[in-house]
Amino acid sequence: MYRQLMLSRRTITSSARRPVENSVKEKQKLFQEDNGRPIHLKGGSRDALLYRATITLTVFGAGCVVYELFSAAMPKKPH
Repeated sequence: MYRQLMLSRRTITSSARRPVENSVKEKQKLFQEDNGRPIHLKGGSRDALLYRATITLTVFGAGCVVYELFSAAMPKKPH
């Protein structure tokens, strides 16, 4: 048991690490560029997709809330 534990620990700790490139300067240049786009859309198509999905879910959720409020406010008609 102890030998197996040591073997697994050695495998994990001896793995090679990839060097991480610092891309902060490129990101700063991209986001500070004056191209007329709002800051939340300067990241590209992925940001635009996330923005549209957020707006869609927000509008749908607000509609559900309004519907539930109106249905709770109206008395049920007896049959």
